Amino acid sequence: MKVKEIIGQITDDIMTNDPMAKEGLSRVDGRLKVTGRAKYSAEYKVKDLVYGVLVGSTITKGTIKSIDTKKAEAAPGVLSVLTCFNAPKIPGYQTDTPTPKGPLKIFYNDQVYFNGQPIALVVADTFERALFAASRVSAVYESGPHQTNLKDNISTAVAPGRGKDFVKGVEDTWNMAPVKIQQEYTIPTEVHNPMELHATIARWDADDKITVYTKTQGVKSTQRSIAQAFKLPPENVQVTAPFVGGAFGAALRTWPHEIAAVLAAKVVGKPVKLVLSRADMFTSVGYRPYTWQKVSIGANPDGKLVGITHEATGQSSVYEDFTEGVVNISQLMYASPNINTRYKIVSLNVNTPTPMRGPGEATGAFALESAMDELSYQLNIDPIDFRMRNYAETDPGNDKPYSSKFLSEAYKIGAEKIGWTNRNQKPGAVTENGWLAGYGMAAGMFGAHRSSATVLARMMADGTLVLQTAVTDIGPGTGTAMVSIASEVMGIPAEKIKFDMGDSSLPPSPTQGGSQITSTVGSAVHDACVELKEKFKSMAGNIDATNYTQILKQQNLDKLEVTTSSKGGAEQGKYAMYSWSVHFMKVLVHPTTGVVKINKAISVADAGLIISPKTARSQMIGGTIMGIGMALTEEAIIDHRYGRLVNNNFADYHVPVQADIPQVEAYFVNKADTILNPIGAKGMGEIATIGVAAAVANAVYNATGKRVRELPITPDKLV
Repeated sequence: MKVKEIIGQITDDIMTNDPMAKEGLSRVDGRLKVTGRAKYSAEYKVKDLVYGVLVGSTITKGTIKSIDTKKAEAAPGVLSVLTCFNAPKIPGYQTDTPTPKGPLKIFYNDQVYFNGQPIALVVADTFERALFAASRVSAVYESGPHQTNLKDNISTAVAPGRGKDFVKGVEDTWNMAPVKIQQEYTIPTEVHNPMELHATIARWDADDKITVYTKTQGVKSTQRSIAQAFKLPPENVQVTAPFVGGAFGAALRTWPHEIAAVLAAKVVGKPVKLVLSRADMFTSVGYRPYTWQKVSIGANPDGKLVGITHEATGQSSVYEDFTEGVVNISQLMYASPNINTRYKIVSLNVNTPTPMRGPGEATGAFALESAMDELSYQLNIDPIDFRMRNYAETDPGNDKPYSSKFLSEAYKIGAEKIGWTNRNQKPGAVTENGWLAGYGMAAGMFGAHRSSATVLARMMADGTLVLQTAVTDIGPGTGTAMVSIASEVMGIPAEKIKFDMGDSSLPPSPTQGGSQITSTVGSAVHDACVELKEKFKSMAGNIDATNYTQILKQQNLDKLEVTTSSKGGAEQGKYAMYSWSVHFMKVLVHPTTGVVKINKAISVADAGLIISPKTARSQMIGGTIMGIGMALTEEAIIDHRYGRLVNNNFADYHVPVQADIPQVEAYFVNKADTILNPIGAKGMGEIATIGVAAAVANAVYNATGKRVRELPITPDKLV
């Protein structure tokens, strides 16, 4: 038996024995991925390909006086070394007015804004030669004093524009309550670190036409960015990304290295491949920003909230203002008569952050849900009971009715599955085999969005249905969900459906992010299939309208197709639309060493109708693991003397490994939201992480009586 046949048999066995197999379609791209036939951005075979390697700044703030490229240019195989002093001007970067704050423009000027900022790109005929030549590039700088520490610079924080402060009722009313808490919480910088490195292959097909293979969450948005930068018609920029090996928000925008690869390909007249190193991933594609928060909550003795005040300050770069919804969850989660939030940012000599799974809300939920837990102990009320006493039946921010909300059912499911009745209200009271045992929980929420998408649906004469739209899949199983929807509507087996995506020449759809794709693209697939069925029905005559091949044969057609656009309507202004989650943790803490072990993890989602149970379960498990890393292990550390990261590698930046993670269980309320869209589904990717870190911290407190408010929860903070 050949190797591919063996692998295929293994795949079939896995799918056959999968306990979730009866609960939905297996991944339609599963075989491609496990056999290595799925092509990622760095894997395309392009004729005459050459290789690029970036050179980063060794200072953190200042001016580049000169760059010595002679030794690099003299190295074997080197074709070009691009710097701000010799690179051709990028057309879209040129302007007669002063440059406002915005994304970093590579090779635009001689200014250094952060350590590791790309200052040169070496292009050679092999990767190894490019890497060697890059080591021979040196720069002379005029450095200035830098600032990379948020806590030391928090007095410089500013509100980033209007609309960031929120007031409902009376500000700071929490302080008048009989029972109250006020605490500060800190989340360090966390880096996405997906398994796949960011990679770009750029090939100019003509002076005004280019093909780009790149890691992106949105081929259409990347197409627009490259077209704008190089002043090209968008249709002359072909972007391809059918497979993305994890992103979590790191590929939501077009980064400087992508523009650099396109520019280099123009300069050398050959296709250029540029793959970031793991160290580059820490300084080139964003991160969850270091954020300080203060949460103040007051309640009456019966547990009814009097007021919530949530303040947050996050970091951004000096050249761009990055903001996120850190305080939003406190505006929306609980029925309090008085709520106010304040949000600011500090500009530092760091690269710009970017959304990271559960952007803002994951950060905010750690503070809010930890504070709610703290107050529940002061009130001597069970944490779930405390939340139910303040359960919001309408949106606290605007009093709109919810399109759907079954969070109370999620509480019940999770409590039963974790064994919440075994929890002791007194911290540190339970031991198991010499370890302290504790239970914790926390809730999460995120907007349930539906934007616009267009889908082409084509029925072929052999009964194969082809669906096409430009959406990318960063791992959650988008293709599987879309095939499931089409199979249900058209009444044909999933094996007869092909879903084409990740190609900018296909009909437009949104960037994959913000938990909107199943709702948005799934609705477009649904609508396109309904329209196609109606078209067949109008042609059927005496033939069964679902016998598509016979109708095509009768009409002498080799195919029948429709192109359908779909978007939300007036309901989006009438209802509050959110997805909800609740996370339960049982932890064991060693009383002498402070080591924390997750003993059991339960996550429950209220995300509408579950279209693809197996991939939905994977989403929830993945998000839970990411939240556990946020809680226990992850922290990017800067040596502020030099403004330089000291753990920009997998040896020192600790993502969770198998030994850190127990068997995670994911459950779903699984009730359709028929107001949001025709398929009843809501987003899930963000709520899978939002609240997890707080659930871990709350469980650690229940086990030990020690409250950790600065993540990660490492042993030294518990002994």
